Amino acid sequence: LKMSNIYESAATTLGLFNSPCLTKVELRVACKGISDRDALSKPDPCVVLKMQSHGQWFEVDRTEVIRSSISPVFSKVFTVDYYFEEVQRLRFELHDISSNHNGLKEADFQGAMECTLGQIVSQRKLSKALLKQGNTAGKSSITVTAEELSGNDDYVELAFSAKKLDDKDFFSKSDPFLEIFRVNDDGTASLVHRTETIMNNLSPVWKSFKVSLNTLCSGHHERELKCTVWDWDSNGKHDFIGEFQTTFKEMKAAMDGKQIQWECINPKYQVKKKNYRNSGMVILTLCKIIKMHSFLDYIMGGCQIQFTVAIDFTASNGDPRNSCSLHYIHPYQPNEYLKALIAVGEICQDYDSDKMFPAFGFGAQIPPDFKVSHDFAVNFDEDNPECAGIQGVVEAYQNCLPKIQLYGPTNIAPIIQKVADSASEEMHTKEAMEYFILLILTDGVITDMADTREAIVHASHLPMSVIIVGIGSADFSDMQMLDGDDGILRSPKGEPVLRDIVQFVPFRNFKHASPAALAKSVLAEVPNQVVDYYNGKGIKPKCLSNFESSRAFSP
Repeated sequence: LKMSNIYESAATTLGLFNSPCLTKVELRVACKGISDRDALSKPDPCVVLKMQSHGQWFEVDRTEVIRSSISPVFSKVFTVDYYFEEVQRLRFELHDISSNHNGLKEADFQGAMECTLGQIVSQRKLSKALLKQGNTAGKSSITVTAEELSGNDDYVELAFSAKKLDDKDFFSKSDPFLEIFRVNDDGTASLVHRTETIMNNLSPVWKSFKVSLNTLCSGHHERELKCTVWDWDSNGKHDFIGEFQTTFKEMKAAMDGKQIQWECINPKYQVKKKNYRNSGMVILTLCKIIKMHSFLDYIMGGCQIQFTVAIDFTASNGDPRNSCSLHYIHPYQPNEYLKALIAVGEICQDYDSDKMFPAFGFGAQIPPDFKVSHDFAVNFDEDNPECAGIQGVVEAYQNCLPKIQLYGPTNIAPIIQKVADSASEEMHTKEAMEYFILLILTDGVITDMADTREAIVHASHLPMSVIIVGIGSADFSDMQMLDGDDGILRSPKGEPVLRDIVQFVPFRNFKHASPAALAKSVLAEVPNQVVDYYNGKGIKPKCLSNFESSRAFSP
């Protein structure tokens, strides 16, 4: 244990896991069928949320106490940080808080429900029985509903023009530009956008621009925005033409194609000049909200993650009967193949409703005729290579080892191609239904590098990601090239990948760390890869429509 702590702290210092939590999830809780404390009084329920850290449960927060209720709907909202790449275990405990005569509060434990945050978000609404001591289910149940706390990462596109601006230049007309400021809570102003300057024109039409709602108004539609029009001067001493105040709420009226206009006012002139009206008009000609969908929008919209595993059965692994072999089945200690499979699979399985995982092998001679295959089903059922749960994959792997002959070479293009075929069928639905993750476990540098590069470039256009974990102590430097982080991966013909879809890590980097650290490292990129794919294709989350509409009415 000590070693893993040292590793984790070193990793944190090196910023290996600097996964900033960009996602917060709100959890709402309701219970049903709580049994009465005694015939005279109904229970006074309260739910305590605990999270697990290093095997221990810690209280994070608790709901209010609702008096005399057997089916409470709590108003308290739990806000938790969400990480796709971790298994986040939660425990909801129901307590009946009775005030006894001395005014002391006593809590009666009524039952608990344990689950992972991944399970809640992938189902969006999770209902389970509350288990009493000794894990017996009583009549009471709990329902937890998840909603992403929107980080307001939507963008707006705005376009302004003006007319009849004051002329500030002697020999030519003014050279106007517009600045938009957000007025902060403390009264300071932050520049949101400065348009280009349009020379010699009192009725300029500025280019449209995009800005995030967060930048424009910190997500508050009523926040004051201050807009100033200047006459540009080459010496940097720009002349003030006029200003006006508005809010994003006001701007939104331009979304229906209406134009909104403001009088551009110079306060000095307002005081000095008798019949001063304004220094021109500024017009908003376009206001469009561009929705940026998040990973959870897709997951909660019903997108499933299809997890496939491919295992290297080449001879370089060593004879599985020999204890030095990477495929040696130790009675007590899982080998590196199993450790990596379980670490990554345990997380992916929460996002796959049928929990059936196809498992393939490559580089072995397989029965009955012992021909080499680079994409055989580990359960030897070519029509249905799926195994039930991660446990099913582990069993199929252990059963198949004695029946095959480890061989070679190490070709992974066929297996990437096989998953790509499923992904391309999915792609034609034009819906965010299924995203494929292929986990390849291999002990050596691959032999078919050119074909593999070709296959990855092809796959980068599809809803899939590839994770490669190097097992054992081989030199994996060639594999780093597939992980396009440092340069752009190209096919042999020179075609670049559309997006970076490969993550490669050597297992030995995590030998002394927890399997969770390995999973964290390889899965951290996945949410961005999913979002990049669907947003890039302009595909919206599946059942967002009814979700959005329910959002409007939720209390």
